[in-house]
Amino acid sequence: MRASKTRSAGTPTVTGSRQRIGGTRRPIVNTSVQSLLDTWLKQAEALRRYGGGNLAVVLERCADELEATLRERDETTLTLTDAARESGYTREHLGRLVRDGKIPNAGRPGAPRIARRYLPQKHRGQGSLSGARLARKRDRREVFNRQIVESIIEKGID
Repeated sequence: MRASKTRSAGTPTVTGSRQRIGGTRRPIVNTSVQSLLDTWLKQAEALRRYGGGNLAVVLERCADELEATLRERDETTLTLTDAARESGYTREHLGRLVRDGKIPNAGRPGAPRIARRYLPQKHRGQGSLSGARLARKRDRREVFNRQIVESIIEKGID
């Protein structure tokens, strides 16, 4: 890791990759949040290198608190109804995944719950149409356009 520039406040900007001292960080799904954690830890290391030990400790504590909050959020359990609302899948489908053992049951038999970290997220197509509906609509349009072109070729334009 190397310091690349100095900001106006005298804090060096650090580039390069870094492993956390004292253990490895658990991967967090949201890459922008992980990026923020990594940035704080890089800045803490640079501060420590240039004599800002107290500020480095503050940044490391902030990173630890954010990571603990994210871990707590991931461990939160949801009812099937709440899980369906968050994931985009139906309550029945999620219940089937729990029954089949594809998602661990964080509740009890007859009253399943799903830990947020195991909650699948349904891919949502762009716009108001789902990906499959949009593809079908596009296919119909292409067939219709092809029919027009074939008709023009066959009969000519009048």
